[in-house]
Amino acid sequence: MPSLEQGAAIHALVDACKPLDLNSTYAYLLLCHHFAGTCVVCMNDGDTVGFLSAYIPPDARTTVFVWQVAVHPDHRGRALGGAMLAELLARPALRDVSILETTVSPSNAASTSMFRKLALAMGAQISERTLFVPQHFGEESHEEEVLLQISPLHKILTLTNPPKEGV
Repeated sequence: MPSLEQGAAIHALVDACKPLDLNSTYAYLLLCHHFAGTCVVCMNDGDTVGFLSAYIPPDARTTVFVWQVAVHPDHRGRALGGAMLAELLARPALRDVSILETTVSPSNAASTSMFRKLALAMGAQISERTLFVPQHFGEESHEEEVLLQISPLHKILTLTNPPKEGV
């Protein structure tokens, strides 16, 4: 789980991970403070090399929304994104979650591929629809954001957090 002390390093990591949208350091501090139970940080020799931010929407308690998955360019190709997703899905805070949602820009093929692989590996269904169109972003030049929905997660939770013997 991330700590407040890692907020600035997380901000710098996301800044190095194009095409992800960079939020303020304050936003990453809030994620570390309020949502540490649904965020994952990946460290290598004291350096922050991966970060996954997620939250459970207040009006959808059976859904986890994955906001960003950032892996430093020097550490890509090692399945760190998938490992952070597995870590997230094994957490006790997600025991009642059965749906994973995320948005991905059409040009972010690596992210789309990672989520498709997750759904395939777990035998879950994946659906997609446009959630935000460019006009939603006002004057900011931004691609549409496609909502990916993966469910049911009970198979994922079973595979990543197997029951103990005798239980």
